[in-house]
This record gives sequence, C-alpha cells and structure tokens, in this order.
Amino acid sequence: MKLKKFLAVGLATVMSASILVGCSSKPSTEEPDKKDDVKQFKIGMVTDVGGVNDESFNQSAWKGLEDLKKEYGAEKVDVQYLESKQDADYVPNIETFVDDEKDLIIGVGFKLEPAIAEAAKNYPEKQFILIDAVCNGGNPENVTSLVFEDNVSAYLTGLIAGRMTETGKVGFIGGISGEVIDRFDYGFRAGVEAAKPGTEVMVQYANSFTDQALGKSIANQMHSKGGDVIFSAAGAVGIGAIEAAKENNKKAIGVDLDQNALAPDNIITSAMKNIDVAVFKAGEQLIKGEYKGGEVVTNTLEMGGVGIAPTTSENVPPDVLKYVEEQAEKIKKGEIKVPQNEKEYKELKK
Repeated sequence: MKLKKFLAVGLATVMSASILVGCSSKPSTEEPDKKDDVKQFKIGMVTDVGGVNDESFNQSAWKGLEDLKKEYGAEKVDVQYLESKQDADYVPNIETFVDDEKDLIIGVGFKLEPAIAEAAKNYPEKQFILIDAVCNGGNPENVTSLVFEDNVSAYLTGLIAGRMTETGKVGFIGGISGEVIDRFDYGFRAGVEAAKPGTEVMVQYANSFTDQALGKSIANQMHSKGGDVIFSAAGAVGIGAIEAAKENNKKAIGVDLDQNALAPDNIITSAMKNIDVAVFKAGEQLIKGEYKGGEVVTNTLEMGGVGIAPTTSENVPPDVLKYVEEQAEKIKKGEIKVPQNEKEYKELKK
C-alpha cells in the first residue's frame, strides 16, 4: 500500500491535469470500509457420545463458546457444534468442520484423541484443541491440549464425603476406565481417607458415559450396602445415580458442572472443572492473535481451573467448609500431594 501511494505521488508531477483530477477522485487518505476489515473467526466443536446437553463437560465446553460469541458478537465469531452419537462419528464430524474452513476445531473428551491426532497430521494448516487429553507421543504444533487437575477437585469432594458420611461407607461410580477417570477415582479416595480414615469407598465402573439406567442401578446397589454419599464421574451415567439419590434420600456429588440444580436437596457439592473458562480463553486468544498451538495447558486449583461448586455452602456445614478451604490452601502451597492414579495412591497410603 505504501509503495502504491509513493508511485502515485511521483507520477502526479508529470501527468496531465485531467488525469490528475481523475486520480484524485479517491484520495489516498481515505479510510477503508471498516466492515470489510472485520474478520469472522469460525470455531467448531465436536462432542463425544455424551452430547452437548450432558449436564457435564460437553455442555461446559459449549457454554464457553456461547460466552465467547456473546462477548465478541456474531459478526466477530461464529460457533457451531456437531454431536457424536457413536465413536465412529468423530472423524467425519471433524472432516465436516475442515471442509467448512473452521479456524479452530475443538474435540471434547479423551475419546477424541486418535481422531484429533490424525486430523492434525492430515491438515497441518488447521488448528485443533483437545480437551482432557494429550496426543499420544506428544502434541503436534497445531494441537493445544486443555487438561485439568481433576484429581484435586475430586480430592476436595472426597474430604466433604468423608466428613459428612453417617454410615462410614461412600461410593464412586466411574464411566470408562482411563487416565482421566483415574484422576477422579483416586483423588476422591485419597480425600475420603484423609478426612476420615477407615471409611469404606465402594468403587464401580459402568464402562459407559451414556447409560443412565445403569448408573441408577449401580447407585441403588451401593445404597443398599450402606453407602450414603456417592460421587459419579461418568457423564450421563451419573445423572442416573443422582436420580437414585433423590429416590432413596441419599447424598450425591456432581461433576464438571455445578449439578446442584438437578437435585438441590441431595447434591451436596460438585467437582468443578471449569472447561467453559478454558475454552473461552483459548477462543479469545485466537481472536486477539495470541493463540499458540502445540501447548499443553494444565488448569490448576491455584489458577481457578478446578474446584468445588459455589452451591456447596448450601448443603455442607460451615465447619466442614472451613476444613476443606484449609486443605485447599495446603494443596496450593504444595504441602499436600494428591494422587492421580493407582500407583500414586498406593504410595500415599504406605
């Protein structure tokens, strides 16, 4: 643009008046049409099989994109999601967004890791975000992983469960066994043990994130064995466990979102994973030109990436809350190490 202006000025000294007048009909100082300068960023989100209304991490991720659109406006950012009904939908859903020329494609959940890794390899010019996992062998330069200290939020809810159980028996229901759910599992167990040594923790995996009926059945069995507080990290399976808590007048602990609204009298707290905040921040970086691929971003307790639900105070006694807050500060200072897996949990118990 500067070169064109320079040439125009030079030529003006030797051109005829009639030509000069013609050139000056559009002055070089004229401001460009601002509307033409507005770039709309297109972001697509692929859910796992839990769907966008899972009352859990898919819904939280979508909320982050909706908040981004509200903040910057539809003319600046366009957001869209595609639901995966089965694992086989991950690849075609990602391909759809690639064909749609999305600027950023988000895969929600560790089950999308193979599909995101493959797409990143096939489309190196595209940027991807993987939630709850890191690509096997390390992230390519065009993949950002958003991971969370799930074990820490689960530990805090375990402290609450240990202090509030009246039977000395609590339960954990997991979805599909793996690195992410292990963090919830062993973090919760460690919290219960720390709060009330000798408390029995019944553990069962559903091998599903969608079977609500199975979640309810597992919870009913745990209730029949004396379990009075159950924490579920299992997507929609956990919704079934919450239904059982309502019917049996037992306590439940939610996950990812503040799930208290599902059963205000039964859900005493939720292990919060602020995916919406992390997704919003990543989208904002894209808009501002600050986005960097290839990073693994760990959302910690100290930075507000995880924690317990704000409605916890409605169902948890003040003395228990104070105790949990004290332990949380110790975690931030590194005085308490929370296990992430079975090996670390066993070492902790030695």
